[in-house]
Amino acid sequence: MSLSATRKTFTLNTFRYCTCATALHPSPDLHHLLQLSITHRSLPLAQQSHARVLTYGLHQNPLIATKLISAYAQFNHPTNSKLVFDEMPDRNVGSWNVLIGGFGSGGECEFGDGVLEMVKGMMRSGLRPDGFTVSSLLAMCGGKGVGGLGYGREMHCYVVKYRLELSLGSDVHLGCCLVDMYCRSGRVDLGRRVFEGMKCRNVYAWTAMVNGYVQNGGSDEALVLFRKMQGEDGIEPNRVSLVSVLPGCISHAGLTGGKQIHGFAIRKEMTHDVSLCNALIDMYCKCGSLDFARRVFEDDSFCKDAISWSSMISGYGLHGNGDEAIVLYNKMLRLGIKPDMITIVGVLSACSRSGLVNEGLSVYSSATTDYGIKPTVEMCACVVDLLGRSGELDRAFNFIKTMPAEPNPSVWGALVTASVLHGNRDMQDLAYKFLIQLEPENPSNYISASNFFASSRRWDVVAETRTMMKDRGLRKTPGCSWISITGKTHSFYVADKVHPCCDSIYEMLDYLILIMREPPISMT
Repeated sequence: MSLSATRKTFTLNTFRYCTCATALHPSPDLHHLLQLSITHRSLPLAQQSHARVLTYGLHQNPLIATKLISAYAQFNHPTNSKLVFDEMPDRNVGSWNVLIGGFGSGGECEFGDGVLEMVKGMMRSGLRPDGFTVSSLLAMCGGKGVGGLGYGREMHCYVVKYRLELSLGSDVHLGCCLVDMYCRSGRVDLGRRVFEGMKCRNVYAWTAMVNGYVQNGGSDEALVLFRKMQGEDGIEPNRVSLVSVLPGCISHAGLTGGKQIHGFAIRKEMTHDVSLCNALIDMYCKCGSLDFARRVFEDDSFCKDAISWSSMISGYGLHGNGDEAIVLYNKMLRLGIKPDMITIVGVLSACSRSGLVNEGLSVYSSATTDYGIKPTVEMCACVVDLLGRSGELDRAFNFIKTMPAEPNPSVWGALVTASVLHGNRDMQDLAYKFLIQLEPENPSNYISASNFFASSRRWDVVAETRTMMKDRGLRKTPGCSWISITGKTHSFYVADKVHPCCDSIYEMLDYLILIMREPPISMT
């Protein structure tokens, strides 16, 4: 019997026991029953427990009601949580915290008017939000949500004003929440300021700051901080720390750093963790070491999930090994692992890079018909790329016209790339028009289109495109390249004069250009 089936049987048997006991004991331990529904993720059991709460008139019991609110929050049912909460005659800070936290537990709630009204209601009732209230609210602040960074900074002011970090006995919890909020808002500098001001920094605080740098493109800072965590504070990274820092190795192709992290994981016997192994597979694939990625994937010390298979399949595709990606995908299906959208995108990308048109179309058809996967715009973009790269531009365009999802810039971008590859100017012109229409604020589209029109000597359209770009106040971000030397990354922009060694660099570049322009030396 599988683990999930065992859990269901245990839950049902427990409920049957309570049901049988009802005749003898009219008030069964509903608090324990509600905890079982949360532990075993059983919404029906929570609903049945709720019915019993109403039957015995216990919905006004603060302890039972709060547990019921928590249960519904676990199943992402905030409306039901609010209904239970509204029936409570006496509410304390704990019940308010469970309600507010439940609204943010789904990960999609934003600090909007509804949450703000709850906080105001709490304060009108004479209760002041505590550290746990603020930590729940901070999870809904920042990012691109309603209010964005503004609400988060207000929460920060509230923490400082009422010295909440002291009331919790430690500033670690709130500090981590503030660091996370600022980093999600793109203000890593403010997150670092909070981090440096924390009196006590544990592994979670360091991990939050490292993750913030990685998510905002500061891979160098993340790796420096990761080493500092172990060297200065003597804090040993945990599994989450390693998973957070590994993408920083990917950004600058830091294979050496990635191998060191892998070695640390082996020494600390962490390689049984599936999320860490998935991160290692992804890192090795994107750093160009497919053999090491395959070694991690084929290690039987961890139980592979769909992400493990998808990461390895995508790695094969990234390196142009479409045939191996197909073989691995078929093996995955034979083992009874159901593919998801990410898996299909990985296989389709692999087929596209390897020119396996028929195989890719077969995978797409099977995914939608046999496995009931709804075609997403990402999957459709891969199909367009697959057909376009093989030269079937008309077929790709017809697919776009009939695709079940609304075409987005990635779809038209794939058609543009294919049109350039095969020199089809009419199709390229058409794709650019749709691309600019969908992304009027993306300067790269205007630059590419202008260059295309210039190559066709359509100077009037070039001038019109440049004027549109100027009127919108758009400027293209200059291209950037980088190189890592002795652990330090050096970045360069177009016509860059900022680098401290730029004089020596340009002198060497002029010398190389001079050598390349010299006539070839005859070997006879």
